[in-house]
Amino acid sequence: MKDLVIIGGGPAGLTAGIYGLRAGLDIVLLESIGVGGQVAQTDELENWPGEQLITGPDLVKKFEDHAVSFGLKIEFKEVSGITKNQGSITVHTDSGDIETRTVIVASGAKPRPLGAPGEKELSGKGVSYCATCDGFFYRGKEIAVIGGGDTAVKEAIYLSKVVSKVHLIHRRDSLRAEKALQDKLNEKDNVEFIWDTVCEEICGNDTDGVTHLRLKNIKNNQESQLDITGVFVFVGIRAITDFIECEKEWGFIKTNDLLETSIEGVFAAGDCRVSHLRQVATAVGDGALAASQAIEYINSDKGTPIPEREHS
Repeated sequence: MKDLVIIGGGPAGLTAGIYGLRAGLDIVLLESIGVGGQVAQTDELENWPGEQLITGPDLVKKFEDHAVSFGLKIEFKEVSGITKNQGSITVHTDSGDIETRTVIVASGAKPRPLGAPGEKELSGKGVSYCATCDGFFYRGKEIAVIGGGDTAVKEAIYLSKVVSKVHLIHRRDSLRAEKALQDKLNEKDNVEFIWDTVCEEICGNDTDGVTHLRLKNIKNNQESQLDITGVFVFVGIRAITDFIECEKEWGFIKTNDLLETSIEGVFAAGDCRVSHLRQVATAVGDGALAASQAIEYINSDKGTPIPEREHS
């Protein structure tokens, strides 16, 4: 039986692994796709303390190297469910069950789709949710970015360096992103803002991919057509929590101040839980707190004490 199973290999999960291993826990971290989470697809970060500027992949590599240096075991498995037993927890995966004393869910979140007609059909054919992944394919072309938060603005800044023109479409008349990001975007001379506007339909075909967008101004109901070759959607995120049955809010796991979920012995950390701020810094803090609480739980009368082990 494991002491701790961590679900998710982003900053929260990797931090939890480091803290748990330092306490002598027998841990396995489960990741379904690749280590790093959303930050691994981020071009640049300017708000990670100690690094004035660092790319997402570089920061993730540092996290992973640090965790692995302590002996963190990472297995690539898809988690399908969690069952609470008497004295243990079973984590169900696509390659078998794992018995554990505690679980930290750090499964993160993924981009929320726009929900416009044509989006699903043209996904991967001009519709994208990752600028650093797909921006290269639109070098020298005109594209659209939909959204007005931090992610949308960050990705628009990145794309402005690659494409000929960025049309940023936002349903409000001002951006929600932090001022520093807005200032950087406003410096770009190949970015056009389309305010008070929503995308009614993403149009195209299997041969040409995306060809244009049908837009509508929500203040005057005027409709228009925007000819572009690609559209990047950044209208929020949704938690990756379908595998766990616990108290949630809009899909995000509800926790108390100690990051305990409604399932005894199961904690949540990072973007998958209800939180007012979702940043790398807060994910790392969550990972540290969740691990410390898992350790306390195991050593309390609720769990089975950690056995003595030799440490390398």
